[in-house]
Amino acid sequence: MQWRALVLGLVLLRLGLHGVLWLVFGLGPSMGFYQRFPLSFGFQRLTGPDSPAAPASGPAGRPGAAAGPAWLQPPVPGEAAGRRRAPRRARPGVCGPAHWGYALGGRGCGPDEYEKRYSGAFPPQLRAQMRDLARGMFVFGYDNYMAHAFPQDELNPIHCRGRGPDRGDPSNLNINDVLGNYSLTLVDALDTLAIMGNSSEFQKAVKLVINTVSFDKDSTVQVFEATIRVLGSLLSAHRIITDSKQPFGDMTIKDYDNELLHMAHDLAVRLLPAFENTKTGIPYPRVNLKTGVPPDSNNETCTAGAGSLLVEFGILSRLLGDSTFEWVARRAVKALWNLRSNDTGLLGNVVNIQTGHWVGKQSGLGAGLDSFYEYLLKSYILFGEKEDLEMFNAAYQSIQNYLRRGREACNEGEGDPPLYVNVNMFSGQLMNTWIDSLQAFFPGLQATKNPFYLHVGMDILQSLEKYTKVKCGYATLHHVIDKSKEDRMESFFLSETCKYLYLLFDEENPVHKSGTRYMFTTEGHIVSVDKHLRESPWKEFFSEEAGQDQEGKSVHRPKAHELKVINSSSNCNRVPDERRYSLPLKSIYMRQIDQMVGLI
Repeated sequence: MQWRALVLGLVLLRLGLHGVLWLVFGLGPSMGFYQRFPLSFGFQRLTGPDSPAAPASGPAGRPGAAAGPAWLQPPVPGEAAGRRRAPRRARPGVCGPAHWGYALGGRGCGPDEYEKRYSGAFPPQLRAQMRDLARGMFVFGYDNYMAHAFPQDELNPIHCRGRGPDRGDPSNLNINDVLGNYSLTLVDALDTLAIMGNSSEFQKAVKLVINTVSFDKDSTVQVFEATIRVLGSLLSAHRIITDSKQPFGDMTIKDYDNELLHMAHDLAVRLLPAFENTKTGIPYPRVNLKTGVPPDSNNETCTAGAGSLLVEFGILSRLLGDSTFEWVARRAVKALWNLRSNDTGLLGNVVNIQTGHWVGKQSGLGAGLDSFYEYLLKSYILFGEKEDLEMFNAAYQSIQNYLRRGREACNEGEGDPPLYVNVNMFSGQLMNTWIDSLQAFFPGLQATKNPFYLHVGMDILQSLEKYTKVKCGYATLHHVIDKSKEDRMESFFLSETCKYLYLLFDEENPVHKSGTRYMFTTEGHIVSVDKHLRESPWKEFFSEEAGQDQEGKSVHRPKAHELKVINSSSNCNRVPDERRYSLPLKSIYMRQIDQMVGLI
């Protein structure tokens, strides 16, 4: 009897161990371990999207390949640049790793709760409810800013008061890089008011900006943040006011005399010192709006910060008829582009502006690089300069070659779900697999019409309302798990978050009805794509042909030390020449973006 009890005990122990391993490594959440365990109990291990792929599918099955998910493996030499295999569809009735039930450890192939929730149709009535919720969210945040914070830069929504630059601690860059003591939230929110059709409040806000906002401040701000949040918003609102079509309602301002354009010009001139005294042409990251580049300024900057100025600076140049702003921004883009790896075509995320040496060698799609790629494409769409498209296409190919891992399709086919990883810019070797929120811009360049995003948008909207709404606005969450809050409502909450959520559900908005007439900046400011912006009298000025135009004539290109001379002619107080500032122009409809850049 003892030996029978011993055998029974061993059997129960074996079954118990198998049950634990099955739960932990089969159905349980990923623990971050990618090694294979040499334990076998006669059962096939269940696999999900985070589990190692079968040996026959994907790069992980190559002889000698390291264990782990296929997307962790580097691309096969020659495979990335060549033709990708078309994804194989799962056979009817067969539940593949791409199935939602598989992802959550479900059994069988029937529709589970997750799939039913995120893949179904989105009724028009529900869209309308979510649209109204997004508009209400904006109104609550905006009204509280105006009541408790204006004219300061931001709202502290928990204590119901305003916030400006941290004068007591200049090293507090999290605040001082953004807040310049120029009513940032009001300026940043202008075009959201227009897009939501609130003409009376838009007109009131524009007049407030014109009458109360000044850039003659002893504020040291980040060039990138001032450009995308303030300069971009002023230009966007100016274009909305002067648009002869007035698609959002009557947003015209009585006796408007291009004041917002003058303000944009004034701010840009104050940012220009960042481009002086830099050996590479890549700008300093920060500038004092009164005194120029601080004497103790950092010589290191991120690629996105220095290379994402071309849209706003280019629009300003073409509206003013002054090439200075576009020239310095374009010179910075080219300088960064010329520093890319000869082997991979990738760029790093932090560079020394004097030596051109890469301080940060990580290449990815998130913070530090995101909007650099975004603006290569958007600059081409706006200005029609072929070199921008060529740079984007080359960058896109390098991204697909070295950063993208996993199967071809997102939700079907064999292998691991796709993921864009972070790699070494020179070797293409994996550095890490984290994803930050800024990486979310990339699908915006790939566009999908998938109702999945409507369902996710509803989740985001409801979660923001539930977890971030406080007495006087919407707070920042320190931690998405414990929901701890910071007493700060950043300006982009009104300029981007509420705007994008509103447009996601407002199918009838003029933005959606206008075809490809509009484009958004990286801060979410709307700009119209029209023929006027594709016409520049200085095309030969940007030519790479060693100082000669297309006819072989000598063309003068200013050097860094000449910028001050050029700037001195940019008098922001001069009376505008009507021929140079005329904006009511006939708009044109462009082809679909994906057709223009040849992505399909």
